[in-house]
Amino acid sequence: MRGVYGQCDWGVSYGSSHICAIKGSTVTIYCTYKYPTDYQIMKAFWTRTNGCYPDLLMDPGYSQRLQYLGDEQQNCTIRLSHVTQKDSQMYYFRFITDKPDGKWTNAPGVTLTVTDLQVESPETVTEGDSVRLSCKSSCALTDRATFIWYRNSQPLTEKRDRNNQLLLQSVRREDAGRYSCGVQGHTYISPAVQLDVTYPPQSISVSINPSGVIVEGDSVTLICSSDSNPPAESSWFKGGTFVGSGRIYSISKISSDDSGQYKCKSRNKHGEKYSDTVMLNVMYPPRNVSVSINPSGVIVEEKSVTLSCSSDSNPPALDFSWFKGGTFVGSGRIYSISTISSNHSGEYKCKSNNEHGEKYSDIVTLNVMYPPRNVSVSINPSGVIVEGDSVTLSCSSDSNPPAEISWLKGRTFVGSGRIYRISNISSDHSGEYKCKSSNEHGEKYSDAVTLNVMYAPRNVSVFINGSGEIVEGDSVTLICSSDSNPPALNFSWFQESQSSSVGSGQSFSALQSGRFYCEVHNQHGFQRSKAVTVNVMY
Repeated sequence: MRGVYGQCDWGVSYGSSHICAIKGSTVTIYCTYKYPTDYQIMKAFWTRTNGCYPDLLMDPGYSQRLQYLGDEQQNCTIRLSHVTQKDSQMYYFRFITDKPDGKWTNAPGVTLTVTDLQVESPETVTEGDSVRLSCKSSCALTDRATFIWYRNSQPLTEKRDRNNQLLLQSVRREDAGRYSCGVQGHTYISPAVQLDVTYPPQSISVSINPSGVIVEGDSVTLICSSDSNPPAESSWFKGGTFVGSGRIYSISKISSDDSGQYKCKSRNKHGEKYSDTVMLNVMYPPRNVSVSINPSGVIVEEKSVTLSCSSDSNPPALDFSWFKGGTFVGSGRIYSISTISSNHSGEYKCKSNNEHGEKYSDIVTLNVMYPPRNVSVSINPSGVIVEGDSVTLSCSSDSNPPAEISWLKGRTFVGSGRIYRISNISSDHSGEYKCKSSNEHGEKYSDAVTLNVMYAPRNVSVFINGSGEIVEGDSVTLICSSDSNPPALNFSWFQESQSSSVGSGQSFSALQSGRFYCEVHNQHGFQRSKAVTVNVMY
């Protein structure tokens, strides 16, 4: 510059030679200037080059954002809003006076650096560790800044600090998220950075699908849920036995063998944990239905007998029915007969029933033992028995087990077996017969039956009552005797010299000499006696 004024009469003073501002913020550049008093300001403006000196107000990129705060006499302070990184330049203030030598541009000017914010953070931390996040800028902010932190776009109100760092002590899984930072009073927020908190499995649980009643044959899925980072691997156990891997354990066609307590183990590199056990209770209809008899050995009439029905089912069967043959005889798991008789013998079975189905047991036979009874004898032929006939005596009795048979005539043992045969019967066989029926539980006699053998007369003889010699005019009595069954009632008398009978009846009076005999008849035949001699004395 020329003139009589010295260098100290001219000048521009900046509040700061370097300004670091956040992108999108408003920057105030403080500025004052001086010039000799006899000079008059014709134009004062800000420019960003030290060449042609374009006025920033004439620049479309600045005109809407630049505001003069000074008085255009001594205060040259300006405010630039919504700064971007393109605004990072050196800015100068220039004024022009009314005198040719009165132009001034102060160099160097004010350097404006527009910065964004970046969060520096480890990608992954483990629960319980301490972690430090930093909010970085490319230059030191000129204004004294209070940093604000955000997690998942929500401000962490308790984390406002003039320090640009965020310290998370003993980090928790809830601290995981997308972190960003900003400065209080400014709308700009940094790009978010993901903080991943790893931790061992927690909150392990098992769910069952379907969740209600499970019936044999259904398809069932067990699902293991856990909270862990990184995601956990799952293992399945029934009781203490490993049964499978993966988050889902499927049983396509479940059976009662699959019933039991299940749990899953969730594991990642930070640890492992088991779920609580869940009970898989598989329902199924009755099976293995069987009947037991008490006492289990020989059952004797008059004893008490209990039949018990057992079955395998889930839920346990409470509905039991008893059948003898095809006939319903009772209900309940126990079927009792307090005083058993042979009428109770037969085939029994029980039916077990629950809400999922029913099944019959195999048949069991109730075989009631008892001593002989209803012992009787039958005779064949049943009518008149004649000597020489074949006769069969049959002994019948009711007993269990079948009885052994003995035959007695009077009190004399005469044979064994249910049949007693006489092939050529004689009168000697006549008499009272009975059979004895015996088994290990007792014995019993039949009533006696009479075997009455019929036969023709025999042993026919003539008895002379007195001497065989008589005096003429007297008589002698002859008596005819015989053995027959039935007794003979027809007697005829003959004299050897005559063909026709000379008398009838059991006795005959002879009046003359001669040889006499009798002939005896019954319905089965006849027989004549030997002749006896009668002498008449003259």
